[in-house]
Amino acid sequence: MFNNCNMKKGFSFQSIIFVLSMLIITSACTKKETMQAPGTVTKASFGVMPDSTKVDLYTLVNHSGITMKVTTYGGRITSLLVPDKNGKSADIVIGFDSLPGYLANNPFFGALIGRYGNRIAKGKFTLDGKEYDLAKNDGPNHLHGGVKGYDKVVWEAEDFKTDSAVGLKLHYLSKDGEEGYPGNLDITVTYTLSDKNTLTFDYAATTDKATPVNLTQHSYFNLAGSGDVKSHELMIAASKYNVVDSTLIPTGELRDAKGTPFDFTAVKPIGKDLVEAGGKPIGYDHNFILDTKSINDLAVRVVEPTSGRILEVYTDQPGVQFYSGNFLDGTIKGKGGWVLNQYNGFCLETQHFPDSPNQSAFPSTILKPGEKYHTTSIYKFSAK
Repeated sequence: MFNNCNMKKGFSFQSIIFVLSMLIITSACTKKETMQAPGTVTKASFGVMPDSTKVDLYTLVNHSGITMKVTTYGGRITSLLVPDKNGKSADIVIGFDSLPGYLANNPFFGALIGRYGNRIAKGKFTLDGKEYDLAKNDGPNHLHGGVKGYDKVVWEAEDFKTDSAVGLKLHYLSKDGEEGYPGNLDITVTYTLSDKNTLTFDYAATTDKATPVNLTQHSYFNLAGSGDVKSHELMIAASKYNVVDSTLIPTGELRDAKGTPFDFTAVKPIGKDLVEAGGKPIGYDHNFILDTKSINDLAVRVVEPTSGRILEVYTDQPGVQFYSGNFLDGTIKGKGGWVLNQYNGFCLETQHFPDSPNQSAFPSTILKPGEKYHTTSIYKFSAK
């Protein structure tokens, strides 16, 4: 209880109440001002590359509770805050707190992938009678564009807003001969986060020489925000998958998935048939051949039963690489010091088939001068 007798002359009980009220209001306003408003995009520094190139971090907030952060280094999604069934948000992608983590060796967390996503056997392909040699950065094979793929370059960025979405347009000119690929490839990739909680990846490119192109996005998801993903319930609309050899190169066989560990046409937990799926290390790292006919058809659906979060994927691509985080082995610490162990995240990389430049029976990935490469994939988030 306040005692007016102990107060300085002229300083009333009412004055103290007024001052305290103003302090509370000011504190609340300050907190509100530090929060980014819905429907906005902001840019901040994310550090500097070893060659002194500046790296930016963009924060995109929609009107429906999702906040996404993207860095110009590799077009990487560093954070994706999504509400659960109770409205509580969690970060559902694996990554690092700062640039040094991404500069160190890591398995493509959150990155844009190119010039060719996935593997090319023995780092070689022949096009128009000429053999091209690529880096062998995955055992005997070429993986995700080479030693310095698009995940390791700094992209030009331009943010935008519409009445119902916020987004980021990323641009990069991949020069003739870069990582062994022919042709100057002019690329624009657009990330659009809508108020309907869809995240659209729109890929566009042109070239001045014939070249293979297979662009994708390599975010590692964990819809719970922690733990492993074995209890996540997965559906993939794919009745066939690419059989691979011991180095994960397709043999050419398109095998029926029904009755095998690779059958996700009916919903089942990711962990249900992990051991039976085999591999070294054990788990899924395969291209699933989609039965979908257009981008309007549901290709993949993932549900995390505890949080209720749902991820749905729609794409115009013929395949999706489902990777269950097999190679995470506890040697990497992610955001907040999270030690990343096997199966702590999964990837859904929409794509053409691996090693297509060497396998004529697969859909072609060759882009020619005068043509335009254009593909779209949509990731939709919700909760039940």
